[in-house]
Amino acid sequence: MDILETQAYCRRKERRTLAELVASLLPFFVSSSTYFYLWLPDSSPSPFSAAVKSAPVLSLAGLVWYHKGGRSLCGSIGAVLAGLLLSAAGDVCLIWKELFLPGMLFFALAHVCYSLSFSSRSSPRSRLSPSLLLLSLSLWVFAGLSLLYFLPHLSVRKDSSVITPAVCVYTFLIAMMANLALVTSRPLTMAGALFFMTSDLTLACHTFVAPLPWGRAAVMTTYYLAQALIAVGGVREGSDVVTDGLGKRKRK
Repeated sequence: MDILETQAYCRRKERRTLAELVASLLPFFVSSSTYFYLWLPDSSPSPFSAAVKSAPVLSLAGLVWYHKGGRSLCGSIGAVLAGLLLSAAGDVCLIWKELFLPGMLFFALAHVCYSLSFSSRSSPRSRLSPSLLLLSLSLWVFAGLSLLYFLPHLSVRKDSSVITPAVCVYTFLIAMMANLALVTSRPLTMAGALFFMTSDLTLACHTFVAPLPWGRAAVMTTYYLAQALIAVGGVREGSDVVTDGLGKRKRK
């Protein structure tokens, strides 16, 4: 195969892979649309509500398994799969208000898994990028200022002795996850982490400060989008190829 034929083959394979990925996202689109269509009230938690809420993230876990097979049980993609499953467990817990802390714990563990995945995919050159360093610093400052804003609201809660340190640890973990996503230099992964932070910030305002009329919709929209971007970013890892001067394929 000459250079032009090899390049054409790589483009055709890339298009097929992308088409398969879009098609395999159909269960996610259907299940997330079902969640928003049913819009089951928070005031009536039930196993059915938990199933509907967690279905989109579970479908993303299925997507990772479908595309990566046995490889999804190890390495960076295995950590993404574990993060998705832990997030689904957190979704189930948050259906019931009395399980808020266990739900937070599951999501904290999910962030640890995502962090492990992103750290193994980091690019040495991206660590030296001034723009990424500035964005990383901004995220840490933003996380710290957000925590300072929520602390007075947490201190007046009956469970403040437990919820306050839990929120502090959780804030650190999600900020670390977002910063490690930056050094992967992968747009999907980076966007997913930032949407996750946006979702959790909105949830914190809605839960600890005052209920927002659009709060739940904003939380779930940004949350599902974040998980989808992280999952697809994990699946796409290593699938992009380029050709060198001899027409041989190699990873970017």
